[in-house]
Amino acid sequence: MHQHVSDPYVQRAVAQGYRTRAAFKLMEIDDRDRLLRRGSVVVELGAAPGGWSQVVAERVLPGGRVIALDILPMEPVPGVVVIEGDFRDSGTLARLEQALGGERADLVVSDMAPNLSGVGASDQARAMHLCELALEFARDHLKPRGAFLVKGFQGVGFPGFVAELRKAFETVVSRKPRASRGRSAEMYLIGKGLKSGK
Repeated sequence: MHQHVSDPYVQRAVAQGYRTRAAFKLMEIDDRDRLLRRGSVVVELGAAPGGWSQVVAERVLPGGRVIALDILPMEPVPGVVVIEGDFRDSGTLARLEQALGGERADLVVSDMAPNLSGVGASDQARAMHLCELALEFARDHLKPRGAFLVKGFQGVGFPGFVAELRKAFETVVSRKPRASRGRSAEMYLIGKGLKSGK
């Protein structure tokens, strides 16, 4: 708890009104890779508690649209359509597609992670499965040439997932933001230029 409270990114998040320190990870990635553009349509998977949603809204609104999904309840974020539900569920997908109004997204972002059991092999498998589900969702809901940002964890299954990303996108890069804790195996992957027919 002391480490969390004394974390400079936690302190900055509190001071600047962001819900989580993760907001600074997205800011750093976007400052470098220019994923968020004014007027873009963005779908966020695993949005609660809303730190990324705040950053996305700041950078694409006005003129853009932000649709945030999470299986957990989330307090509203101004300008963001929040959908509570599992994105694998047909009813949740129908609500998402209604919110998109027949459009596809310019960008899909996912900061999803499983609830950790403490069993490393199991947790890694579940984390990579979430990445695969997010990629499948992105393929189905991105515009041609759209982009995808996803959090993965280095370990078993990670190289294979990177290979899948390379099949789906023209360019793939990895990022480890400074706001990511050094001991964490998390790595952010960016796919740009969704290939047609994938």
